[in-house]
Amino acid sequence: MRVVNLLIALMIAPLLGLWLTTTGLSATTQDLLLPMEELRTALDSFQQNLSSIEERFTVVKSQADSQKNQYEEQHESLNTLTKLASNHQKKSDQIYEERILMMLGAPVKEYASRRVEIKVFKLQELGYRGYIAKVKLFDPKAFKVVLAKDKLGAKETTLEAVKRTGAILGINGGGFYTEMKEGKPYGIHIGNVVIKGKLVGPFNAYPGNLSFSGISKSGRVIGGIFSEEKQLMALNPWQGVSFIPILIKGGAVHPIPADWAKTNQPRTIIGEYANGDLIMIVVDGRQSDWSSGVTLERLIEKLVELGVKEGYNLDGGGSSTFVYKGEVLNKPSDGKLRPVVTNIVIMP
Repeated sequence: MRVVNLLIALMIAPLLGLWLTTTGLSATTQDLLLPMEELRTALDSFQQNLSSIEERFTVVKSQADSQKNQYEEQHESLNTLTKLASNHQKKSDQIYEERILMMLGAPVKEYASRRVEIKVFKLQELGYRGYIAKVKLFDPKAFKVVLAKDKLGAKETTLEAVKRTGAILGINGGGFYTEMKEGKPYGIHIGNVVIKGKLVGPFNAYPGNLSFSGISKSGRVIGGIFSEEKQLMALNPWQGVSFIPILIKGGAVHPIPADWAKTNQPRTIIGEYANGDLIMIVVDGRQSDWSSGVTLERLIEKLVELGVKEGYNLDGGGSSTFVYKGEVLNKPSDGKLRPVVTNIVIMP
């Protein structure tokens, strides 16, 4: 503001001198030079401040440009690292996949969609035969536990469940028993069943070593023995059933209960590889000319050999059934399909 006032003074100084002369008044040269000196001092100060501001602006701009360049370099480095990590992960996944397929052999059936990839393999070992499905769940909702005819108390075969739901793949589910109600057979599941993230009925703290197994909402295999509902629900279950026993958990082999050991039986297994792929196995049994069945100890050995990190035993015996695209691939031990209470299906 002071500079502006001095500039105004400079402009009016000559006019002021002329007016003083005209009016007979006089102003000395010293009087007129005084505002000129103040103005010059102010202008010099302004010039110095302006130069200082320009220098600071130059420094700030240089720093900003430097930071921008550093950011762009870091961003480019991160992009490069991300691409390298992604390529490395893809390569690792491919190598792991090749190792699994090398152990399983050539698939006899294949299916792929944006939601799921299924590869079916024959299982043929000394004394027993069956089928294996390796499943990649791109969408966890493609994995379903279904009640027979979608209602409590009902029973249906795995083939009926697959056809009714339009599924690609199906195996039998958890354990059950039958009671008579009002003169009619009524199927009751044992333990706990979870469908679409919710318990079917109240939580059942079944005594002993009855375990729950299924998948979480993220599509990973989960399981364990739970005495309280909050323990089970803490795993964020999406679908699951119950039976006996746990075979492998977290890569560690679990001991087989004495009353389940050393007997050859038809088996149904659900498990998971380290990369998250599901493995679903049905072993035939009680047919000496085809397959005598397998002990859980031998089956665990096979799972370990295949690189399985999670493994749970489901209902077996005459219930064990493997269905692919509406066709029963295995040979159920009853000589016919057994109606069950729950089935596990993979949707297209």
